[in-house]
Amino acid sequence: MADTPSSDGPSPIRPTDADARALARGLILGAAHGALGVIDPVTGAPHVTRVAVMGRDDGSAVLFVSALSLHTRALRAHPACSLLLGEPGPKGDPLTHPRLTLLARAAFVAPGSADHAALRADWLARHPKARIYADLPDFAFARLAPTGAHLNGGFGRAFVLTPADLLP
Repeated sequence: MADTPSSDGPSPIRPTDADARALARGLILGAAHGALGVIDPVTGAPHVTRVAVMGRDDGSAVLFVSALSLHTRALRAHPACSLLLGEPGPKGDPLTHPRLTLLARAAFVAPGSADHAALRADWLARHPKARIYADLPDFAFARLAPTGAHLNGGFGRAFVLTPADLLP
């Protein structure tokens, strides 16, 4: 796929290598926020919102979301989503800084489960201000299991990754 010509010329996608895998994993694990893309269950239109994020070693990302938000209702109706991770640096063109689009399927974590308790502890360690609403009944953890990813590692460094590429 990386070297397959298209009607526009050669593909800009490079073969995935160890550096690309490491960069993608670093973007997932280092993310505190991201832009979540979902499909509005009422209109069918795309919807993007900023969310707090916690990356996991298995390449997944976790969100802590309120049932009052459109994106939570959207994830429950249509679990396929995308999450853009990576912040522009303090200098230079923002488009030259690495970013990762994680393609995923959302699954909600059952309240009261061991997984929920572990995620709550990890979440509060990562996002301590969430203590204010951590125990409100409308909040839930959603685990975004990767189905693939697109990495833009900076100018001229584009990669398509598989879920296996996101594992250590």
